[in-house]
Amino acid sequence: MADLDIEANKDLGQHWLIDPDSLEAICELARPGPSDYILEIGPGTGNLTDVLLSKGAHLIAVEIDKGLLAGLARRFNNRPGFELINADIRSYDLGQLPKGYKVVANIPYYLTGYLIRRLSESANPPSLCVLLVQKEVAERLGAQPGKLSLLGVTAQTYWEVRLGPVIPASLFSPPPKVDSQVVVLSRRSKNLLIPANLRQQFFRIVGAGFSQRRKTIANSLSAGLKLSKSTTEQYLKRAGIDPLRRPQEISLKEWAKLSEELSKSDA
Repeated sequence: MADLDIEANKDLGQHWLIDPDSLEAICELARPGPSDYILEIGPGTGNLTDVLLSKGAHLIAVEIDKGLLAGLARRFNNRPGFELINADIRSYDLGQLPKGYKVVANIPYYLTGYLIRRLSESANPPSLCVLLVQKEVAERLGAQPGKLSLLGVTAQTYWEVRLGPVIPASLFSPPPKVDSQVVVLSRRSKNLLIPANLRQQFFRIVGAGFSQRRKTIANSLSAGLKLSKSTTEQYLKRAGIDPLRRPQEISLKEWAKLSEELSKSDA
């Protein structure tokens, strides 16, 4: 970075991974090849970009920071398959990407939840995401019943989630305050738990359930959906869920069954 006269932008959450072994590990999890189109969100100084391009993949690098564009262009514009776009990923049109594309990114911590939702709900979703995120967030994404959160339910509804290696803060420049972890999201191409026409209702119910996660599922749902306690308990029992359980203890299949029961009455 000193050679390029670049300083990290704290407002954009920039922490660049500089460890070659970690960069290679991320690349291996993405399995890039000559037939793949990869979207890299926030290439930064291009450390991961370089490794991905070395595998022969077509790479679309979307970078919001105009101060990084010239360095990225100098470094990679002569490499086959490289395309650099100055854009905010929040407004970038994912629909223009080839079907089955992959996403590989070192995501700014503050954007993680938003990006997971956007990639999940896109009409043109990626087939695979390999994301470097805050370790605590990775654990939430891959959590099992007992430690589930709204983010975990959202991710696991659309993806098979696998946790990769933990990457210490010391391997970044500048180092963040916490360690990071790689998470691999493989799109569920078939047998999604929730049909498309019921997903809005499903996430409304899950959101209500997690709105007061310290309370029992009966109390949380009753408040979130504005239903009486007795009515809420009836729906829970029909779904085979003990009303005294906590929201984080409910499995995805149980949330789906509960959504189905509530949908019958348009609650």
